[in-house]
Amino acid sequence: MNNSALILMISVQLVVTLLTGWFFYKVLVTKPKAEPDSYSENDDVER
Repeated sequence: MNNSALILMISVQLVVTLLTGWFFYKVLVTKPKAEPDSYSENDDVER
């Protein structure tokens, strides 16, 4: 394997690893959205 191929392979693996880590971080840190309870809208009897 020549130098340019090795540099390309390492840089692509680094970019993919960083992007994966970034998106995992965003998923774990982002607060969940407050969504209304959809079942309460479908109830016929008020509780």
